[in-house]
Amino acid sequence: MNPIRIALTKGRLEKRAVELFGAIGFDCSQLLNKGRRLILPMDSYEVVLAKAQDVITYVEHGACDVGLVGKDTIVESGCTAYEMLDLGFGKCRFALACREGADFYHGYHERVVASKYPHVAKAFFEQKGMDVKIIKIEGSVELAPLLDFAHAIVDIVETGSTLRENGLVVIEDIMPISARVIVNQASMKLRRAALEQLLEEMAVAVKVN
Repeated sequence: MNPIRIALTKGRLEKRAVELFGAIGFDCSQLLNKGRRLILPMDSYEVVLAKAQDVITYVEHGACDVGLVGKDTIVESGCTAYEMLDLGFGKCRFALACREGADFYHGYHERVVASKYPHVAKAFFEQKGMDVKIIKIEGSVELAPLLDFAHAIVDIVETGSTLRENGLVVIEDIMPISARVIVNQASMKLRRAALEQLLEEMAVAVKVN
């Protein structure tokens, strides 16, 4: 049988995930000296390095059994894989922000909100029963209110420093975010014992660290 494949989100979550695997006791030497390789051995596992959205895709379609990815990507994509574990790192939050001093909830005929996460934004305002026009922005979403292109933004906020430097303030938190472990539905049925062992080892390491 092929080794269990674990998809890691490249970048900051990758670094923390490798630290977690090291704490479990896995041999992470190949991950620490990866060069340009994207598939690497780790004991009896294979680790695949990918962008966040691709981690979701690979796990959902069974190319990888397990994925480590941010909650932000999970909720925006409508991921159908099983969400099994909150790793507790990569913490930030979705928030609604606008120009300092602006009153977003009153006074506009039509409210326009810019976001890299239109599905998250749409669901948030639907829960409030508000009819809001959502415009997707790929780059620095903070620009939209400054250009009078949008009344507010929905974005990921970690420290809030970028918002403050651009004259924006958080007016409402939407959802906490952190790194999560997802598992392919078919893999969970076919390889349950091995995956449950891996998840237990990760859960223990998270508590210790």
